Amino acid sequence: MERSAASGVTESEYLFEMPPQDLRAAQRKFKQLGYPIWTENKAKLIERYLYFFVQITHGGIYIDAFAGSQEPDNPHMWAAKLVLESKPRWLRRFYLFELNQAKVRALQRLRDNQPARKPKEPQRIIRIYPGDFNKNIGRVLARNPIKPKEPTFCLLDQRTFECDWASVELIANHKTSGNKIELFYFFPNSWLDRSVSGLKDKAATLKRWWGADWQALLSRRGLQRAKYATERFKTELGYEYAYPFPIFERQSGGKQMYFMIHASDHKDATLLMYRAYAKAVGAQAGIEQMEFSAASK
Repeated sequence: MERSAASGVTESEYLFEMPPQDLRAAQRKFKQLGYPIWTENKAKLIERYLYFFVQITHGGIYIDAFAGSQEPDNPHMWAAKLVLESKPRWLRRFYLFELNQAKVRALQRLRDNQPARKPKEPQRIIRIYPGDFNKNIGRVLARNPIKPKEPTFCLLDQRTFECDWASVELIANHKTSGNKIELFYFFPNSWLDRSVSGLKDKAATLKRWWGADWQALLSRRGLQRAKYATERFKTELGYEYAYPFPIFERQSGGKQMYFMIHASDHKDATLLMYRAYAKAVGAQAGIEQMEFSAASK
């Protein structure tokens, strides 16, 4: 995320504190929000964050590595759909990747059914890339280089092992200056061990997915594993800020199912994601509108 001119966003303006760095304390705090994010509301969290994102950036690029709906019968769980339909319509470019042909066709229908551009709305470009994201992302970024000051958000919402670590590195290192491409990375903490036990070629799959230190990752458990994974986005990829946001089993909380690791160079990004997390479920319409000073417009 790049700050728009003199946006002056501060923690006090949002009336929210930063989420706790101690992940055990964070687990308790997230559950105490009243409506912790659960699996069916993850897409709403992404949409709410990008609502806040464009209030600061007044534009930007959205990359979705696995853009097809994971639950075709539940459109409210489709992140790409919610983001495309979110207002204000200030995101300018969308790069949507999908391997499944039926989901590609659904993305094409979604694109074709977008409403006509209104006066003062920016021109939008929606590009759909069928095929393997890991094979396509390098080619797409080479042909469509993102400028240093273009705010960009990339959703890496894999199921378990679909996103190669080389792809994460490529995206993180794409920009040669300015803030890195912001990442929201699915980390399957709860069922990782079970999934690993079912792999036919464990070493090759895990090396592709996580890199050479996959054994160090698996040697940890629970919150320590999530913390270890999150730190990698800072120490290895060079992000200034990274935080694991928990996604729970059901609306009342219950078991923590997985984490969405948010990595950004923008100092307000973690705070905004925390606010989106708190507001994504149960908030009444209209209370989301953020007030910005005239200097930010």
